[in-house]
Amino acid sequence: MTKANTTPMMVQYQKIKDQYPDAFLFYRLGDFYEMFNEDAVKGSQLLELTLTTRSHSAKNPIPMCGVPHKAVQSYIDILVDQGYKVAICEQMEDPKLAKGMVKREVIQLVTPGTQTDTGAAGAKRNNYLTALIMPAKDNFGLAYTDLSTGELKAAELSSVDAVVNELMSLQTKEVVVDDTVTTELRDRLKQLGILISTQTDVQTSSELSYVEQDLTTDRLRGVVGVLVTYVTVTQKRSLAHLQRAVAYQPTAFLKMDHSSQTNLEITQNLRTKKKSGTLLWLLDETKTAMGGRLLKQWLDRPLINRQQIEDRQAKVGALLDHYFERNNLQGELVKVYDLERLAGRVAFGSVNGRDLIQLQTSLEQVPQIQHTIAELGETIFDPMLNNLDPVADVADTIRETIVPEPPLSVADGGVIRDGFNEQLDEYRDAMRNGKTWLAEMETHEREVTGINNLKIGYNHVFGYYIEVTKVNLDKLPADRYERKQTLANAERFSTPELKEKEQLILEAQEKSKSLEYQLFVDLREEVKKAITRLQKLAATIASLDVLQSFAVVSEDYHFVKPTLVAGHTLKITQGRHPVVEKVLGRQSYVPNDVTMDQNTNILLITGPNMSGKSTYMRQLALTVIMAQMGCFVPAEAAEMPIFDQIFTRIGAADDLISGQSTFMVEMQEANHALSQATANSLILFDEIGRGTATYDGMALAQAIIEFVHNRVHAKTLFSTHYHELTALDQSLKQLRNVHVGAVERDGDLVFLHQMQPGPADKSYGIHVAKLAGMPDNLLQRAEVILQHLEEEAAEQPAVAVESTSTPVATPESQATVSVEPAQDTAQTSASSTPAQPESAAPDQDQQLSLFSDAPELSPAQSKVLGQLSELNLMGMTPMAVMNQVYQWQQKLGKK
Repeated sequence: MTKANTTPMMVQYQKIKDQYPDAFLFYRLGDFYEMFNEDAVKGSQLLELTLTTRSHSAKNPIPMCGVPHKAVQSYIDILVDQGYKVAICEQMEDPKLAKGMVKREVIQLVTPGTQTDTGAAGAKRNNYLTALIMPAKDNFGLAYTDLSTGELKAAELSSVDAVVNELMSLQTKEVVVDDTVTTELRDRLKQLGILISTQTDVQTSSELSYVEQDLTTDRLRGVVGVLVTYVTVTQKRSLAHLQRAVAYQPTAFLKMDHSSQTNLEITQNLRTKKKSGTLLWLLDETKTAMGGRLLKQWLDRPLINRQQIEDRQAKVGALLDHYFERNNLQGELVKVYDLERLAGRVAFGSVNGRDLIQLQTSLEQVPQIQHTIAELGETIFDPMLNNLDPVADVADTIRETIVPEPPLSVADGGVIRDGFNEQLDEYRDAMRNGKTWLAEMETHEREVTGINNLKIGYNHVFGYYIEVTKVNLDKLPADRYERKQTLANAERFSTPELKEKEQLILEAQEKSKSLEYQLFVDLREEVKKAITRLQKLAATIASLDVLQSFAVVSEDYHFVKPTLVAGHTLKITQGRHPVVEKVLGRQSYVPNDVTMDQNTNILLITGPNMSGKSTYMRQLALTVIMAQMGCFVPAEAAEMPIFDQIFTRIGAADDLISGQSTFMVEMQEANHALSQATANSLILFDEIGRGTATYDGMALAQAIIEFVHNRVHAKTLFSTHYHELTALDQSLKQLRNVHVGAVERDGDLVFLHQMQPGPADKSYGIHVAKLAGMPDNLLQRAEVILQHLEEEAAEQPAVAVESTSTPVATPESQATVSVEPAQDTAQTSASSTPAQPESAAPDQDQQLSLFSDAPELSPAQSKVLGQLSELNLMGMTPMAVMNQVYQWQQKLGKK
């Protein structure tokens, strides 16, 4: 900053800005928040503001832009949503009374993780701020909070992958780290689009002592200390709503990594990135914002404790059986506002009169909710009934204090009821009488002067005045009024009596507003004492809301209560994909059984593309998730074990950030499943090995199947186009073949979408290409090439892996492959890769005999034959074969 620009105000601005170098500083000047220098240049671009300058005549004018203080929240939201921080700098004293520079301070730092005003669109979503420490290698402490609700949880994790998975599952936008977190880990989190903030020290406070009292390890206390300190430093306000930290372990719930949650479209649609078309979309019949957020938390963390699952099932069943009571409960829940976030606003001091009326209205529903639950007559709801505290004292106090329809602002009066405070009533009486006196004076002056349009008005600068238009000035008696202000078309006057009344009225107004605000603050502090009770009530109502939502969905879509078994038997009769069924309609969706007894751990699924293999796999995973949430499931009957983890390898996607191909991502996800899965896990592998050459892919697919069969023993659905693998059921006792039925009618392919036992007889690839609209001449050519390849395959000798094995049946193979399945991991790498035959190519004479009619081969013909003998047909697509044949035709046609 140049000396010419070093004004007292800019010195003050720069001093504050230096404390918040990584944030936009919104500097209050009158009715605007101004930005200067780099903040102004960048802010004008992001917020589409006009960029101007301060000190125009200076050699280096200062860039400047601003936003109105009344609309500031929308501008803050735009910046924070894009990952920036905003420091709000307010005037801390009345500019009229200030001596010298007005004192200014930052009253709040708004960041992506501390944003609490999410609006209606974010009512059913949590906004988590996360803290992370790394006391030692592979030793992490993680804590997260939603500042709008006060939820606070902490965990100890043992790997970077576990940390990343938690952050992705929480969808956190900001992570607070201390000095122990390495630069490498910070960089990795930045690549995920997460804002990194730093908090190097931990400050002791009453809030921190309260929230960490249940934590038992230094690591948990340390990370919660970092989190609470950061919130205290940035928010600069009461944190009375922060709940006692709850320690958790991800292994205490059904574990799903982020890629599995994404592949299964649990909360976000893969195509649109929105809620519609997801399991959350299907299950969300909640009536409150609290219930909506809790439903998502239950979806993210299904249970593995049998008693807890069955407890939820019993409650859902009871609500399902009591239609009228459930209907009444829904009607009462609709009138309950967001108690969690209302309590947060009370603690923050940002609550207004309308918020308190919402709180009162919500609390007034609790007695009716209690009555409805009691009418169910189910003892399983007794603990919830005991937690339904109406907090009647708070509701009564609000009702006695606040007017039924208060204004938005709490500083301009009109919030407190008449009769609540005697002094306030006196001020209001003085104001009302004063205004009556003014109306009577206006009438009297009109009669005396004969000026019918004479009026008495008020403005903030000149106070009360008598206004007379210039055309009527000659009607005024001399010296009747004292001139006060001249306008273009009128004159304004005053009188000693009017000045006296003005002083009384304005004094009453000022004192009334001041007293009202103090009474409101007193009420807010009284409500703050009940925050813990309100949060306990909110948690109970949210649980009831989710349970009734499960009951509604279960009734509407004919779901059934699953039976949880102790063994590994999985039997789902007429199971359905609940989301697809909702979109298609019950009459259009074809249900399927999933049967895997104690002696069957792997279903090898074959069938055409687009026939429903992936849907079949996904529907099983969603059924498991719903069951372990405590919801009923889409089937006619279901008997299932409790799974500890779900792993998926579905779909194809490059990891562009890490520079990894589809096949690399596929192998990494498969490896994660194989290394982490247990016998109690569920694995879904869709088309493993398709991203590489045929033999490589087939070898990997078989090796993976054998590894799961021999070592992991998890329930596994494995879909494949490698029909050679279907013979594995002859040597792997726990593997069974199933396929999706399809028939040809008049040359067209018809999908039955019905799962049938045994392997598919063909892949119908050309039929699917026809459905995609490929040109007829191309399809005809592909049929010719396919027939030729099949005839060649039939003439070729069998290719065998070095083993004594059972021949593998090949419904549509190019060559018969005989493979000995590996019985141990040590054997897998050697025995599961197809070996080359003793003679890699047929004898040259045999090849020449194909062209025995030709008396002599030209150089071009010899070259084509050489290329033909080396051609890897197994690794080529029909289109690639057609292109190669065309090229040979061109070469052979040349003389």
